[in-house]
Amino acid sequence: MTSATTSRARGHALPFAHDALTHVELTHIEKRVENWIRFGQEAQEHILDRRRRIFSFRPGSVFAFVRWAANDFGTIASRIDILRAVAPGDPYQTVPFVQPGGEILLRVACWPKVQQVLRHIDVVEDAGIDACTVAPDHWRHVGNRLNAGEQPRTYTMVRHQAWLRRREIVP
Repeated sequence: MTSATTSRARGHALPFAHDALTHVELTHIEKRVENWIRFGQEAQEHILDRRRRIFSFRPGSVFAFVRWAANDFGTIASRIDILRAVAPGDPYQTVPFVQPGGEILLRVACWPKVQQVLRHIDVVEDAGIDACTVAPDHWRHVGNRLNAGEQPRTYTMVRHQAWLRRREIVP
């Protein structure tokens, strides 16, 4: 039995599933399944075939994972998760297509709310801020406000600079 076969027998389809990275399987089947990364700094990319690839993220990396699926009658699922990749041994939540999982900073479902998050990300980036470096508490705020039917606060450069200073002081 090869090591790849052994890892599959143990429930790990990816031969590199035991490293310190968080792996996200992305699929694109036109008008059926579209999983993509909206932002994030991947450490590596592994192409499985013309429709699937694996993006891998280092521990502590923040990324946005968008999932959309449809059938003959239209959209059946759409969601966005903003996750922080975890280090081996750290607690995490499971998310479909993410191995082993991640710390969920934002989880929103249904296309109108997903669009609001995507617009919010655009505003952050238009302000000259890398969405990967936004304060994790802000992503939690955005998810909680949208899920409650409220408008989230805008993330400004002043808030961002305060977050960066806090991160320097409190490790």
